[in-house]
Formats: sequence, C-alpha cells, structure tokens
Amino acid sequence: MKNFNVSNIISFNSNIISILSSIEKIANSDCSILLEGETGVGKELFAEYIHRVSNRSHQSLIKVGLSTLPPNLIESELFGHEKGAFTGSDHQKKGQFELADKGTIFLDDIDDFPFDLQSKLLRVLESREIKRIGGQKSINLDIRLVTATKIDLNQLVAQGRFRMDLFYRINVFPITIPPLRERVEDIPLLVNHFLKYFEPNKKIKISDEALDSLKNYTWPGNIRELRNVIQRIVLFSNGSINLENLPNEIKGEKTLELFMQACGSCFINRDMSFADVMTCIESHLLKKALKEANGNYSKAARSLGLSLSTFRDKCKRNNIDNNNAS
Repeated sequence: MKNFNVSNIISFNSNIISILSSIEKIANSDCSILLEGETGVGKELFAEYIHRVSNRSHQSLIKVGLSTLPPNLIESELFGHEKGAFTGSDHQKKGQFELADKGTIFLDDIDDFPFDLQSKLLRVLESREIKRIGGQKSINLDIRLVTATKIDLNQLVAQGRFRMDLFYRINVFPITIPPLRERVEDIPLLVNHFLKYFEPNKKIKISDEALDSLKNYTWPGNIRELRNVIQRIVLFSNGSINLENLPNEIKGEKTLELFMQACGSCFINRDMSFADVMTCIESHLLKKALKEANGNYSKAARSLGLSLSTFRDKCKRNNIDNNNAS
C-alpha cells in the first residue's frame, strides 16, 4: 500500500490517500475548499498541502485562526483599516486578505466566524475585492480560499448561526478528514515519526503491548493528542517505552471505568443508532467532569485526559455549560 509522507501528512489510510489524490487533481483550480474534521486531525496540514501543490505555491499562504482572535478584532485583522478609522488606528494597516493576494488564505475555525460579519465575507468572495475599514477605495483580490470547521456547518445553518449563502460559497469542494480512531493503521507510523522528531539522536523502542494500547485508545484529541502524549513519554524515557510508561487513560484503566459509569447513566435502547449512543455517553462524561470540577473547565479537561480546547469544543458541540452540567 502506498505511504504518503508529504507536508507532515503521514498515512497508510486509504481515505487519507484518496483525499490527497483528490487535492492534487483540483489544486490548480480556484474553487473554495472546506476542510471538515474534529479538533486535532490536522486540518492545517491539509491546507498547507493544498497550497503547496497549487500554482500559487510561490506566493503567500496566509493562515488565520479565527477562534484565537477576539471577535471585535476579526474585521480589522481580515480587511485592514485606514489611519483614523477608529480610536487607536494611528496608521494604515493591510488586512490578511490583502496580504494573501495572488496566494492562498486559510481561515481556520470558520464555524467561529461572527454572524454579523458573514455578509461582508460573502461580498468579498463574490466581488473579489475589499475595502479597508474607513476606506473608500475598492482593492481587487486574487485569492484561493480554504476554510476549516470542527463543527458540521449544516447544523449551524439550521440553527440560524451561519448564513446559507456563505456556506454554499465556501463549500464548493468539501473534504472530510477522518479522526485518528478511524486511522488505526497510521498510529505506528505516527508514533515512530514523533519519536524521531522529539529524540532525533536516540533510537527509542516501543513494546508491542504499549503500541497495542495506543492503537486501542479512542484519541478524542486526535493526532494533536498523540503528539503531546509521545512528547511527554519521551521526556521520561530511558530508551524504551513499555505499557507502564503510558498514561492511565490510554492503558484503559480510566477509560473503561468512565465508560461503564456512562453506560449506566444513559438511556440506551436497541433502536438508537451507534452515533446517538456515543453522543449520549460523551455528553454524560462531559457533564460529570464539569460538575466534579465545580465548573472549572481546565480541571474537568485534565480529568478526562483532554486538552482544554478539545474539552471546550466538545462542550460547545453538546450544548453543555455550567448551567446544565449539574
């Protein structure tokens, strides 16, 4: 089977290989691409690959993490502003769209894009021109747009939180990146890659038992979580990795205990789909962790072995907050 190792995308998985092949076929078109996938699956790496194999590769790839920007700064960051456009704007600033001219712009976490700015983004995509905040001059744009979402945008459209016309505009070529739990055959490849990355001058061996545990774990934080786990293990490694070196949740002790508790607390019947059962269990675990942490998201995330961002994403997807976690 072909092994892809491009732009740090390492895979034996047939779905990943098919995705990369599709990207190569449409790379030189200017169609908008929407990357869909859970937090940590590597959407940014796929955006980099799209740019690298396109005829825009000699121009800039501008990456914008929308979830990391305060909502009140997103407009200025993307569209730029003229001097004196608002309090504190003592100089002219080009926005990220302008900086991406002739190249590619990657808007990560488009599901976090403020609703009141979505019409402005739509106009930019339709007209291929922008006006800086406080400016009167239209500036022509030649860009390739790649967006990414961790949430099904169809749900946000149905909830009135995302414009349908904007969704159609960015969803010309959708790509769904599978989670790591559906790429079990890639785990040994990725483990070896991260071992060499974090310890390039030391050959670290991993036991079959430890590798099996890594393959059996569900990886809610996906490749990002695997990377962090390997980095942490390497710090204390003496040249080999055995089962006892793995975190408890990966060895199965904590995961099994929490799973059994969740199953006993969910109303599960044989008519429910597998997805509904897993949603019920996940929701229960999130609420339980948040309640036991007295509403402290960081503490709750640690108790489940998740990063804070992954925990918040899952709570948001399940409509869980401190008001309904008790």
